[in-house]
Amino acid sequence: MFWRMTSGRAICLSDQFPLIKVEEVMRGEVTFVGLPPVELGTDVDWTANPHGNRSWALNLHALRWMGRLVAEYERSGERAYLDRASALAEHWIRENPRGGRGVSPWAWAEHAVALRAPALVCLSQHVRSRTLWDSLAEHGEILADSSLYRAGHNHGLDQDIGLLVVGCRLGRARWRDLAIRRMTASAELAIDSQGVLQEQAPRYGLYVHRRLGTALRAIGESGAEPPQRLIARRAALEAYVAHATQPDGRLAPIGDSPADARADGFPHEGPVVRVFDGGYVFGRTAWDDPKSAFYSIRFGPGRRLHGHEDHLGVTYSAQGRRILVEAGFHSYERIGYVEWTRSPEAHNVPVVAGTFRPGTATRLVGSSVEPSRQSFELADDAYGATRTRRVLVNHGPDLMAVHDSVEGGTLRSLWHFDPSLRVLSRGDGRVVLGDGDWRVTLLQFPGAGLGVRPGLVSTGYLRTAEVATVVSPAAAGVLTVIVPGAADPRVSVSGDALTVHTPDGPVTLHPPYSQST
Repeated sequence: MFWRMTSGRAICLSDQFPLIKVEEVMRGEVTFVGLPPVELGTDVDWTANPHGNRSWALNLHALRWMGRLVAEYERSGERAYLDRASALAEHWIRENPRGGRGVSPWAWAEHAVALRAPALVCLSQHVRSRTLWDSLAEHGEILADSSLYRAGHNHGLDQDIGLLVVGCRLGRARWRDLAIRRMTASAELAIDSQGVLQEQAPRYGLYVHRRLGTALRAIGESGAEPPQRLIARRAALEAYVAHATQPDGRLAPIGDSPADARADGFPHEGPVVRVFDGGYVFGRTAWDDPKSAFYSIRFGPGRRLHGHEDHLGVTYSAQGRRILVEAGFHSYERIGYVEWTRSPEAHNVPVVAGTFRPGTATRLVGSSVEPSRQSFELADDAYGATRTRRVLVNHGPDLMAVHDSVEGGTLRSLWHFDPSLRVLSRGDGRVVLGDGDWRVTLLQFPGAGLGVRPGLVSTGYLRTAEVATVVSPAAAGVLTVIVPGAADPRVSVSGDALTVHTPDGPVTLHPPYSQST
């Protein structure tokens, strides 16, 4: 380590730090990830994890809450806030030597290092101590280590932001330049030209977009020119996030995306249906209309990073109501329920009798997009045999028809309904659900043996709700029709055509049930 009285610029973008209850922290308490407050006292036990929660432990060691105290000092001039921040940082550095015996594994986890570095830089603008300076140098050396770098990942972006500000503070231009080079290459690896994030969760698209905004500001303040390639990839993300945002302003709960995550303010002009080659179809009837229909369909590369085994999965909303949902994101805890949320059974997919092969890619075989209806065909061999899903979405009348089939075997289609919907009646091949005066009907062909069972989905971080899950009979092919706003729609058959008489008019389906008239 080294000690220098001279230094470079302290780039402190204090609005990157989460809001805290300042007086609570001054009393020795902290609140992380919505869990109850914890009394830390002045002599903090850095090995503590009273809630047994991985995210809580990461937040403790990231010290971003300490960085917010520095920001509050800058805002208010209250010296006690700075003194508390300085004491916390000095105590953390002293009690958490890298590789030290008994040190929490979270202390030097790569993401904790990346998030902590900017907070220490902000503190260094007001506090000059050898302990702090040496810790900044140690953080910089770790962040510059290529063997610890996570390219194409949101952690890698945070590592680059940390390295950039530490490099500027310590006057190490080579660290700053390395951070900018890595950041640009990593963004082009993580975000394709259409804006799809390879982490396979729209919530992380939102996170990366925000952090790239912080990165570009930091680059500008460092005196470097923000790379146009980096600016372009951040701009591309906006389309992906906007199309993944449901009419109620919340992101579709795909992959590790909480069901209550909002994504307001993203530009969204242009087509209302978009197929992203990275593995998503998003469609709606109109922008800026809370009653717009909305649907999503998953395909593309196999599961990676924050993705789930959700290929062929769909979500659906219509008439201002969420109808088909998925298990979504619960937490990063290593428990059985979290593992289940990533499985095919947690999504609206056809499950084939046989052995599932994780990480299998799914092909978009064909599509047709018209103003009043869209259809898509997808296929993969995730169970060793070709399974095919054909999806038709009709608008005015509202209807979703899904035909699932598998070669040489049988499957069961799973359908998870929104927690607000309760089963009102069920019969041979049909289930009626409702909330208040509103109804939706599921029809299945063949219908004999259709089942309804209780399910569990995540409504937010560490929150769950019971839902009704409809399970089709086992068959080589199953047609499922979702009819919003209908309590018991009449069905008629003429030849090989099936007509569903909705409250707004008839919709006729023809084999292979991806076409309507």
